[in-house]
Amino acid sequence: MAKPHLRRSQNVAGDFYVDESCIDCDTCRWMAPEIFYRAGDQSAVHHQPQSSTERLSALQALLACPTASIGTVEKPTDIRAAQQSFPLAIANSVFHCGYHSEASFGAASYLIQRPEGNVLVDSPRFTPPLVKRLEEMGGISLMYLTHRDDVADHQKFHDHFGCDRVLHADEINSSTRNVEHQIQGHNSVPLADDLLVIPVPGHTKGHTVLLYRNCMLFTGDHLAWSSSLQHLYAFRGACWYSWSELITSMEKLANYSFEWVLPGHGKRFHSDRHTMQTQMQQCIAWMRQVA
Repeated sequence: MAKPHLRRSQNVAGDFYVDESCIDCDTCRWMAPEIFYRAGDQSAVHHQPQSSTERLSALQALLACPTASIGTVEKPTDIRAAQQSFPLAIANSVFHCGYHSEASFGAASYLIQRPEGNVLVDSPRFTPPLVKRLEEMGGISLMYLTHRDDVADHQKFHDHFGCDRVLHADEINSSTRNVEHQIQGHNSVPLADDLLVIPVPGHTKGHTVLLYRNCMLFTGDHLAWSSSLQHLYAFRGACWYSWSELITSMEKLANYSFEWVLPGHGKRFHSDRHTMQTQMQQCIAWMRQVA
């Protein structure tokens, strides 16, 4: 729970606040930018909610915060409505799960709701309100993990829902050694007619992305939108394996057509396919410049 005595001085006066335990994961800022902003190297409240819509956004960010660094002076009586709002609909039966985990530094996870069985993309916190909602939405048949950093509570979800897990063999460690499907090599692997795993080594050796219905691309830590650069980009300061391989992987990914980029870290991006291709080329050009 956020602690009032640790409330950051950069917060404006009012009910909502961020305390000093914030890890600067950016979750609240992209979920509710009208409420939260970056002040120094942490988040803070720059505008107190004035409408029911703003309040709901602020409460959703509070629930999603991986370190419980967002608090309210008054106990929120409407927190159940915010809990019930997750997973949040995005498009094409894809949802943002919320409830980010500190174990993955606040990475987002997603639900793909499919008649053939739902897919959980990366792992959120295993928390009762979310688990109940996932049960109501049909449970989890498959858990796809982009890379080793964002596995969080994967074992708990596996144990509860009985779902198989998918992770590249180069990402396997002691906490994931029992993953059922371990992808090998650098060739794309279809999981179903509408699900394609594309290896994109660079951020880590075995990082992969998932293309759903040739439209929605779940990118983990490979690709995201940069508000400061105003184009798609890769994380130069968080490339743990090889920047040169990351560039090669991005060039490979540019051969695919999609309309959505849904990252673990960073902001989502949606546009038509032509604009997305232009964005990918701009991203690659930028990557070569900063190599």
